[in-house]
Amino acid sequence: MPIAREGLREIAWATLLLGALAGVGYWLFWPAAIPFVIVWLWVISFFRDPRRRRSYAPGDLCSPADGRITEITELDQHAVIGGPAVRIGMFLSLFDVHANRSSCGGTVRSIEYTKGEFLDARHVESGERNESNTLVVDPEDGMPGPIIIRQVAGKVARRICCHVGVGDRMEIGQRFGMIKFGSRTELIVPRLPGTEVLVAIGDKAHAGLTILAQQTVQ
Repeated sequence: MPIAREGLREIAWATLLLGALAGVGYWLFWPAAIPFVIVWLWVISFFRDPRRRRSYAPGDLCSPADGRITEITELDQHAVIGGPAVRIGMFLSLFDVHANRSSCGGTVRSIEYTKGEFLDARHVESGERNESNTLVVDPEDGMPGPIIIRQVAGKVARRICCHVGVGDRMEIGQRFGMIKFGSRTELIVPRLPGTEVLVAIGDKAHAGLTILAQQTVQ
């Protein structure tokens, strides 16, 4: 099972700490070691980083994260989009894969990190009030843009990782970062006559695999 490099430090600390506790538990009364082994296995599982491949059609916008769709909101006006937009938000539980992937191919126009609170990622205001990192991508191949991907910290998540910079080109489905330990991710796209949202509230999405929406390619 591939492991995300962002989790190597946490896995090392968990191995040392939980290994010591499991050893003490085993020495005192061997079943007491079992909970520590289970937590250690969960830490490793949290940082799993499965390979994702699929074919895409023109205009496809794939999910930037694994998680449950919790919001689909039509916005009358979005400052960065410069007009009407659709925001699709998803909650990532402690058991989801937390790697983030680009929803489209294109060039990173800007990246803005914003300090904030750490509300539960399911809170209706978490997207606006929590610590976040916002990527604005100018899509290629005639797709309307810009496309916005937001990494939003949650109540447990305390670190947002992003490995691309302004001017970098990303492929659709390309891995670009991670949010550690529970979070929210948003995809914001222009709302045009040809915009079609393909998911519903409560649906489960997988980064790079699930197509959240389609845009008419000009």
